[in-house]
Amino acid sequence: MSERLTQQELESYLWGAAKLLRGLMDAGDYKQYIFPLLFFKRLSDVWDEEYKSGLDETSDPSYARATADDRFAIPDGAHWSDVRSASRDVGRALLNAFRAIEAANPERLIGVFGNASWTDKAQMPDETLKNLIEHFSQHSLSLAAVPEDELGNGYEYLIKQFADDSGHTAQEFYTNRTLVHLMTQMLEPKVGETIYDPTAGTGGMLISALAEVKRRGGDARTLGLYGQELIHITAAIARMNLVLHGVEDFEIVAGNTLSTPAFIERDRLRTFDVVLANPPYSIKKWNREAWQSDPWGRSFLGTPPQGRADYAFFQHILKSLDPKTGRCAILFPHGVLFRNEEAEMRRKLVESDLLECVLGLGPNLFYNSPMEACVVICRSRKPADRQGKILFIDAVHEVARERAQSFLKPEHQRRILGAYQAFADDPGFAKVATIAGVLQKNGNLSIPRYVRPPVDTAANGGDQNLKTAWAAFDANGREFWLQMDALVDMLDGAVVEEAVDA
Repeated sequence: MSERLTQQELESYLWGAAKLLRGLMDAGDYKQYIFPLLFFKRLSDVWDEEYKSGLDETSDPSYARATADDRFAIPDGAHWSDVRSASRDVGRALLNAFRAIEAANPERLIGVFGNASWTDKAQMPDETLKNLIEHFSQHSLSLAAVPEDELGNGYEYLIKQFADDSGHTAQEFYTNRTLVHLMTQMLEPKVGETIYDPTAGTGGMLISALAEVKRRGGDARTLGLYGQELIHITAAIARMNLVLHGVEDFEIVAGNTLSTPAFIERDRLRTFDVVLANPPYSIKKWNREAWQSDPWGRSFLGTPPQGRADYAFFQHILKSLDPKTGRCAILFPHGVLFRNEEAEMRRKLVESDLLECVLGLGPNLFYNSPMEACVVICRSRKPADRQGKILFIDAVHEVARERAQSFLKPEHQRRILGAYQAFADDPGFAKVATIAGVLQKNGNLSIPRYVRPPVDTAANGGDQNLKTAWAAFDANGREFWLQMDALVDMLDGAVVEEAVDA
């Protein structure tokens, strides 16, 4: 029986491996080495566990091997113990084992170990690799020792630690999990549905959808999880993440979602029940010219400016929604709500009646960024009582900050979720606007235009009291500074466009 690790012991054990790399490389590069080793150790230990179970059951080595290979095949010479016994050229031994395992499991594991420079002894000398292998060899990562959910949680812990440690690269592969949990709750993924993330990162949003279905008592094995991720190593990490969480029906593809969408059916974009996304903010290097005649029909709202591709991702997501059940939650910068250069696209979006809710969030919910962001929720078919309406929620104050990090407490999530589900006015917090009313404002979706501080009519003979007046002034000022942030972003984009034209 394998020694059972507590969650704290597991996390300490996993982070101990990363500590062995300190001083040898940038913290942002840890993941290229730690995650493949963790995954390799897990595969080997589970294989051993199932081989022993088969052997105990029948005393037949051939049957035992077939049993172990049923989940993932590990060819001769490609087991953890084989690499551990290598006395030299450890990086080459690892690389050979990875390639052999991928080749033996092409449907699910091809490319999963990434493309780190294992044979570069200047970067990863034999001694360092041996230290890492011996560190991971201290404990079994069998299912008995570390069940799938616990290892998945440990994996998420590592992702967060790498985000904290690496700083400048954190936003590329980590989104605040309390916010992701809220977005998932708002969409209510159900048993048997398909979930898609077009900018999947390490798969955290897909995992959150999986966890939400489990939390509601549903069989998560009925879900189909799909994602595309630009960065190959990050896509590999997402695939490892899903396997370590026990997911069987998934497909993560490396590639550029805007230029080469991966999920196509009958010469059209495949559609999904649920889309969760945190697209890269305002990217400036993308093929705007090709978008104008997009073969997948994704330019139905228009062509975004070169300096920011937010509405390109937005339109891709809307086109990826199932026409009956489709719903999405997208994390965006506030600028998408009111930037002048996107006004025509935004007006068409409002007219389409796909937009259901605009949620404004507090500052500092993203690593190394003080910016406020918003979540935009759309549905292919809104409930009858929500058609022709848009709910605005101003949750700027629903945020906690501890140890230099911001997050949403359970009570924050409950209040926001409650307002979304109620879909009713809540003075100072939520406002239901009509599409006609929003179009009168030229489709401007800036939240302070709709959600105003409550008026205290009992004070001062019906006049606003000083506190209310100050709150109103503060709301107006906030809208001004949000607009100023967007102006700076727009000017930055204009410089980029000039450079592209030149």
